[in-house]
Amino acid sequence: MIQNQGQVRRHYIFTSESVSEGHPDKVCDQISDRIVDAMLADDPEARVAVETLATTNHVTVAGEVRGAEHIIRDKVEGLVRETVERIGYKQEGFDYRKLEVINRIHAQSPDIARGVDAAADKDEGAGDQGIMFGFACDETPELMPAPIGYANEILKRLSAGRHEGRFPLLGPDAKSQVSLVYENWRPVRAHSIVVSTQHAEHVQQEEIRALVRGVVAEVLPQGWMCDDKDFYVNPTGKFVIGGPDGDAGLTGRKIIVDTYGGAAPHGGGAFSGKDPTKVDRSAAYAARYLAKNVVAAGLARRCTIQLSYAIGVSHPISLYVTTNKTGVVPTEELEALLPQLMDLSPRGIRKHLGLNRPIYSATAAYGHFGRQPTEKGEFSWEKLDLVDELRRHFGAKVA
Repeated sequence: MIQNQGQVRRHYIFTSESVSEGHPDKVCDQISDRIVDAMLADDPEARVAVETLATTNHVTVAGEVRGAEHIIRDKVEGLVRETVERIGYKQEGFDYRKLEVINRIHAQSPDIARGVDAAADKDEGAGDQGIMFGFACDETPELMPAPIGYANEILKRLSAGRHEGRFPLLGPDAKSQVSLVYENWRPVRAHSIVVSTQHAEHVQQEEIRALVRGVVAEVLPQGWMCDDKDFYVNPTGKFVIGGPDGDAGLTGRKIIVDTYGGAAPHGGGAFSGKDPTKVDRSAAYAARYLAKNVVAAGLARRCTIQLSYAIGVSHPISLYVTTNKTGVVPTEELEALLPQLMDLSPRGIRKHLGLNRPIYSATAAYGHFGRQPTEKGEFSWEKLDLVDELRRHFGAKVA
């Protein structure tokens, strides 16, 4: 809920943005997570912290790893090219066949390993200090804020049409921005929509506008479409050069796109390129899992959870829960109960959610949250398997 001088505002406009898989930063996230998956597939206990930089016909990967050394030695260049090809880049300035690929990945620091590894006198510790947030709300069936949900869905459908050959005039790079009007704290219609999408040289602006408008109209609920004057498509008039050729990309620069579109806090770290011993990733997934189950159980309409960790320490330093005055049970009781339902140590989170698997490439575009769990174990943090337990515990307090 939006705060204004100490008061909760009932009527406001809120905006979130998203970017497509072909956005330069998202290209880098996908390369980094493709390397994570390759290493975990070979060695579930592998340690990975990989960053990617992409620019005109060039990709550099760097970072530190432990385990599955042959993946780094023999397969990184192939993983980079396969990822770029899958996204759809075969353009003069960024072509998966012509890329210069530089590999600067090295062995993990023994000082970091010493803090994380389990020993006779301690359990496995967190890979770093930090704060992580999870959030859920009842604005959408996915229990996500509506603006980021619609912004992601618009780009997913444009991408699907491009890959399926229905939208051959579009390129891989795109951005969306959705502003929704809220009344009595509920989204009721779109105030404005902005979509910028890469396209072929010869395409007319009117063609792109009509195509995008059709997709947006399919995504938004009936009657929510904004006025035509507030519907912006390629506002500069031309978007031919895109992706890393148009703007350099880096891993981890789209953390608000990755999470809740600005409707909730984000901790200090990005997700992509990190194995699940890194609590930047795994604890953020755990916090989302807990917050989503709280809302799904009817204990609150909105729930924000913060966890904090210290490097080498095997338990969270703190746990904070707020329901933004929408809860039907005391937050202190939630703070006491949730650690009983889930072991929030780094090892406990990985075991509970099954995170030591090659499940991360799917997260690297269109958001880490609000997605459907798969049989492969992807998006396990979106499951609602704590709902019954929460309801049983609070009983009659649940409306």
